[in-house]
Amino acid sequence: MRYVRALPLLPVVLLVLPDHWPRALLRAELVERGYDAVGVPDLRTVFRWPSLAEGRGTVRLVVLDEMAVEGEERWILDQVLAEHGRPPVVLLARAREESPVGPWARVVRRPFTLGDVVAIVEETVPPA
Repeated sequence: MRYVRALPLLPVVLLVLPDHWPRALLRAELVERGYDAVGVPDLRTVFRWPSLAEGRGTVRLVVLDEMAVEGEERWILDQVLAEHGRPPVVLLARAREESPVGPWARVVRRPFTLGDVVAIVEETVPPA
């Protein structure tokens, strides 16, 4: 009889960034570092994304661009967080003095580098 040992599930990091290239580059870097990074352009897409179904770990962190949560999108953010067990949220904010109100574990103001964001992810959720 052959026994197969299941591999541990990688920590899922949900990337909600409207701009394709920053989202793709951040996702690629996080995958290289041992995360299951899922990138979507907006909060509404999270509910249509089949890759957050069974067979993956739980969402351990949400990296959210401030542009993806403006206006009426805030109520969708509450639904997304409730759906995934209220993981911490890192907000990528515009360069301004006032912090936007929200359930943020951390606010990162522009300008920042891809490396800055990756370091924050690793600090918040260590890789597998």
